Amino acid sequence: MSSIVVTAGEQTVRSAAVTPEGDRIRWVELPGQEPPRVYVHGLGATSPAYFTEVAVDPRLAGHRSLLIDLLGHGISDRPAHFGYTLESHADALADALTAAGVSAADVIAHSMGGSVAIVLAARHPHLVSRLVLIDANLDPIPRAPGSQGSSGIAAYSEEEFVTGGGWEEVRDRAGPHWWSTMRLAGREALHRSALHLVRGTVPTMRELLLELKIPRTFLLPESDGPLPGTDALTEAGVSVVAVPDCGHNIMLDNPEAFVKATAAALAPQD
Repeated sequence: MSSIVVTAGEQTVRSAAVTPEGDRIRWVELPGQEPPRVYVHGLGATSPAYFTEVAVDPRLAGHRSLLIDLLGHGISDRPAHFGYTLESHADALADALTAAGVSAADVIAHSMGGSVAIVLAARHPHLVSRLVLIDANLDPIPRAPGSQGSSGIAAYSEEEFVTGGGWEEVRDRAGPHWWSTMRLAGREALHRSALHLVRGTVPTMRELLLELKIPRTFLLPESDGPLPGTDALTEAGVSVVAVPDCGHNIMLDNPEAFVKATAAALAPQD
């Protein structure tokens, strides 16, 4: 069941219980027309902080928009008992969207959120009509001790990360921007999410994406060079778009180019 938590002007914070224990996913909701749009953040992030500017841009605004925080992140609950696999994230997200009365949504998802969105579309196809993936993880990646991102977090055991100093070491490497939202995530949530992200899924996220029959767009920083496997993605109907003048956080680094590319991806079909 979903419930209104806070209302401020036209912006509403809602929530839905997504575990048997009653743990809740929360989201900021903006009113508008159907189909709804669902924005999903990456590892250690939160959707309102990463997506509000672009979601209210006139070229994307006007649709019912849910800026949703995955379980363990942001304003959502942080249960230590939850598994935080990509599949369990996707199923919990599906429960929240169902409680919100969402179906056939445009899903705009960044990094790990993009991986979750692919799994969501594969496991709960009635919930997703189009995907815009923002530099999402498509393949398993090796753990890399001392590095930033999921590969560095996953290099710790859970005990090392939660109580053995790993959390503090990651904090010091993350930098002030990422840490501003990472600090909101549960320690178990952050570690398990990173661990399962680097492990990926079976079939892989890339293989799942290739099999989907809905419109799909993949945005990546132009400076990264060609996306591996672009030819196969294009042949499968995935539109691969290189965005200039940005890093991994495309919507923050170059919101103008992000909005332009996303609006094109979500333009009405003839």
